[in-house]
Amino acid sequence: MTRPLPQPTLASADFWRSGADGVLRISRCADCDRRFHPPLPLCPSCRSRAVALAPVSGKAVVVGFSVNHQIWLPKFPPPYVVAVVALAEDDRARLTTNIVGCEPDEVRVGMRVRVRFERTEDDDVHVPLFEPDPDAADGPGPLPEPREVRARPMASSRKYEDRVALTGVGQSRVGRRLMVDPLSLTVDACLAAVEDAGLGLDEIDGLSTYPGPSPDGMSEGGVTALTEALQLRPTWVNGAREVPGQIGSITAGMLAVAAGLCRHVLCFRTVWESSHGALLKSGRWQSGGGRATGMFEFRAPFGAMSAAQWIGCNASHYMHRYGVGREALGAIAVTARANAARNPEALHRAPMTLDDYFDARMITTPFGLYDCDVPCDGAVAVVVSAIETAYDRPRPPVLVEAVGTAVLERLSWDQDTLTHLPQSHGPSAHVWTRTDLTPADVDVALLYDGFTFNALSWIEGLGFCGPGEATDFLAGGKTIAPDGDLPLNPHGGQLSAGRLHGYGFVREAMLQLRGDAEGRQVQGARVAVVTAGGGVPSGAMLLRKPT
Repeated sequence: MTRPLPQPTLASADFWRSGADGVLRISRCADCDRRFHPPLPLCPSCRSRAVALAPVSGKAVVVGFSVNHQIWLPKFPPPYVVAVVALAEDDRARLTTNIVGCEPDEVRVGMRVRVRFERTEDDDVHVPLFEPDPDAADGPGPLPEPREVRARPMASSRKYEDRVALTGVGQSRVGRRLMVDPLSLTVDACLAAVEDAGLGLDEIDGLSTYPGPSPDGMSEGGVTALTEALQLRPTWVNGAREVPGQIGSITAGMLAVAAGLCRHVLCFRTVWESSHGALLKSGRWQSGGGRATGMFEFRAPFGAMSAAQWIGCNASHYMHRYGVGREALGAIAVTARANAARNPEALHRAPMTLDDYFDARMITTPFGLYDCDVPCDGAVAVVVSAIETAYDRPRPPVLVEAVGTAVLERLSWDQDTLTHLPQSHGPSAHVWTRTDLTPADVDVALLYDGFTFNALSWIEGLGFCGPGEATDFLAGGKTIAPDGDLPLNPHGGQLSAGRLHGYGFVREAMLQLRGDAEGRQVQGARVAVVTAGGGVPSGAMLLRKPT
């Protein structure tokens, strides 16, 4: 096994160096005694600057884990365990790590472990691993309790949502390994959306996209590339990654229109992961090397390269805490496939049973093949217009009832929410503060399902059922079927229709509310909830038909 090495920063170098003597050192606040990780310049509790690395016992409890069976790195062969451990001194201080010294199948939530360090070829990097603690007390260790999340009330009685409408939507061809220039896909979707809104390109005065220029098949080049391709002259542009989920770029467009800066903002999202993967595999595309930086600094050394592993840790905690198995996840996957069978655009339409779900190969526990969405190539575009222009458009507008964007949890995959998808609670709580509608008013749910557990987390976070109640609420899939109380992802979602990374849910919501979802139309759909963001940050929208 060859571990990717982290790139120590000015903040983290002492942490990576500190294990040379076999002692784990974690940031500690001298004023309130809070321990925390990764290093920060201020204490996350009292905001004191009196913080420094301090030794801890090295004893911890496994609070979530995933046994990985998928090859993510050629020199890091499976199976291996990616885990989140909470330190004995302060369970708010957690490390993503590997559990070693036992068989992967022996690892459990609540297992008591102790640190041991692996020295790398770089003497300044000592990787903290954890092994079963032979001196621990009998029985499982304590788990952190869930933290209550509350949103602030509205800052103003004036809602920007009331000043905008979604007036156009377009989608390019979607498929696996299309081997098409991604900018060409973007152009196709954008031209279709502008035409659908009954506009000309010269009327588009704003552009907004996610994430802007990005490697690895996740962007066509951003605002710059599209402006050049279509020779646009926008008044305002946005191409940011740090927005409330992928649909945060649509929220940004709403704000620009509501502020009077623009009248028609063209929002777009393009992926070409499938073709990018084929190019990598064939050697026609060279990926970057070097040390792990950014969010991967504390993940890559442990082979935790995929959100499947990070979210799998939370899913294992959920299943342990609430005493449930994979039945709810299976119901979500099977329902998605049944819905996709009615969608001619969906990538996977072959019938799938619950037995097929459980028999599928494991990717990283508790996720099997059908718990994971389908990488694809494709683009979606949406036009956000000023409300005073919306009824002059050729198609019925879709109105925006409320948007949830609040960050009420730490923007971290492992340091805060363990019971659900990180940051599914904050936007969910926020969206309901901006409307008089309630979960009972929702006719169709378009919930991000990069993994089945994502959709489960949104169902509970939005209040369709209580924490840990999804297995009973879903009733084997009856509740989320097209004729159920909460139809879920009628187009098949990302699990079966293809990973259009958030924007596909907005498009499906618009089709449903317009009555244009041929073959899969939810009867009487007047209110739709949309969520996006497979982790942090994330966002939610409540859309509706005009009254």
